[in-house]
Amino acid sequence: MQYLTLIHIDPALLAELPQDEYDRLMRGCFEKADALREAGHLHGSQQLLEPDTARTLRVRDGLARITDGPFAETREFLAGFNLIDAGSMDEAMEIARQFPWARFGSIEVRPVRDMQAVRERVGSA
Repeated sequence: MQYLTLIHIDPALLAELPQDEYDRLMRGCFEKADALREAGHLHGSQQLLEPDTARTLRVRDGLARITDGPFAETREFLAGFNLIDAGSMDEAMEIARQFPWARFGSIEVRPVRDMQAVRERVGSA
């Protein structure tokens, strides 16, 4: 089954991290990601730019509204993600634990819905 790990960062905690330590952690993440990819567990990963570069679209009563920034005001922001394969939620959590970012925010692990099954169910196969 596929899982998405959503990496949320508290910028205040990250700002306390010396640059050389951040670089060391990132190198370790790239090495871990490469190993997971080679083992067939990692399908994709990306870092996201800061929330102030985002725009949010909402459509209510047929009216589109675009606002700058993310939907919710929160101290932590979505900083990146990994799309992984794991045999269970426990295995997906173990993969998430191998990355250091929960120390600077949180890592949400969420199962990915089988869109092909949804396509077939709604008659759009």
